Amino acid sequence: MTQVVEIPLWLFVLIVLFAAVTFASHFLFPSVRWFFRRRLERAVTRLNERLTRPIEPFKLARRYDMIQRLIYDPEVTREIVNHAQTNKVPENVAFERARAYAREIVPSFSAFTYFGLGTRMARLLVNSIYSVWTGPHNDEVIRSIPKDATVVFIMNHRSNMDYVLVTYLAARTSALSYAVGEWARVWPLSRLIRMMGAYFIRRKSRGGLYRKVLARYVQMAISGGVAQGIFPEGGLSLNGRLMPPRLGLLSYVVEGHDPEGRDVVFVPVAINYDRVLEDRVLIAAGKRGDRRFGARISVVVRFILSKFWQGLRGRVTRFGTAAVAFGQPLSLSAFGADRPVEELADDLMRRIEAAMPVLAVPLVCHVLQARSEPLPEAVLIDEVKAALELLSVSTPPSISEDLPATITAALGQLRKHGVMERTADGWHPLPDQQAVVSYYANSIAHCFEDAASAA
Repeated sequence: MTQVVEIPLWLFVLIVLFAAVTFASHFLFPSVRWFFRRRLERAVTRLNERLTRPIEPFKLARRYDMIQRLIYDPEVTREIVNHAQTNKVPENVAFERARAYAREIVPSFSAFTYFGLGTRMARLLVNSIYSVWTGPHNDEVIRSIPKDATVVFIMNHRSNMDYVLVTYLAARTSALSYAVGEWARVWPLSRLIRMMGAYFIRRKSRGGLYRKVLARYVQMAISGGVAQGIFPEGGLSLNGRLMPPRLGLLSYVVEGHDPEGRDVVFVPVAINYDRVLEDRVLIAAGKRGDRRFGARISVVVRFILSKFWQGLRGRVTRFGTAAVAFGQPLSLSAFGADRPVEELADDLMRRIEAAMPVLAVPLVCHVLQARSEPLPEAVLIDEVKAALELLSVSTPPSISEDLPATITAALGQLRKHGVMERTADGWHPLPDQQAVVSYYANSIAHCFEDAASAA
């Protein structure tokens, strides 16, 4: 037993390495995980004390556990069997495909990343680009929703800044979970987005198995009380107007609603900008009749870094106002989950239209888009004032308190953006920029159409 055994040095090192890994995996790692888990739980408890709607346990569940729960769900299991029979493949092959879909969809939410990093970066980025205005009744709308209901924010989609803007504004309310398109499945952006609680969806998938896995995840999150953010238009507006809603995610919410369980309350969110960063890219895509956007991720990253650098140097250049206003909430139980989802979608889009903020640049573009001759600034201000008097909508205080200064600033923004020019006779759009003028005017065109119908 005490006999000396000689072994090569490389083998001894290998044995020690395996022993160290075994010790760490059986004793050290569980203890470290338990220690950090306890600290995280205490941090989340403190965080929930200041949130209007605390983070639900479902959102904090481990990603592995959620994936297992999803793929063993009875409805997903039945769809796996149907997929195997329809496509004449073994059930274990269909099961692995469902597992791959679940791994693709399920996020890995990190409260620290969301509230410690994500919301701070969102606040810094938004405030370096825009002056942010929120509707006067936004807080009241959130407080009016029952605590045991699941909140689903239904938003119009003007810019990719919508994600950042609403994440920043909702930070005091709760952690939102977004559906994100395949454009964001780029490392390391995809990792960060998953940790922010977003889930990826395939816009063009036609497979029944994929749709079932996605539907059951959305329904589990809704029943678990996770606040959702949905863009029913399914993509960015190419002409400035609200687009017809797509019914995919909304139908999943309605189909999974349990009348005896949690209520679902939809909050319409109207977003508008004095300057949409991607405006010309979107307009060009609309003219081509496709959605192939030419912007590269490197251009976006370079722009974001330049804005952060300007903020650090105290040389912030803003592009006007970004405005977010909440509309009248809609309870799914009160509306009726048995009614057609098309009626629900149309109702929500009308509520978004009714809450749409009216900003200075869209107002100026509305007045000037039909003009063939230059308009003196004083006359332009009078016409903007007359247009405002026709409307009963939410507007930032600057418009009503100091309209001339606000319109002058908006004209300066449009000239700097290469849309307008000033001559001796007054202001007018540049000949090749009429599409841009119409794009911004379209964001509030429905307000004037409704006013005309009412009159």
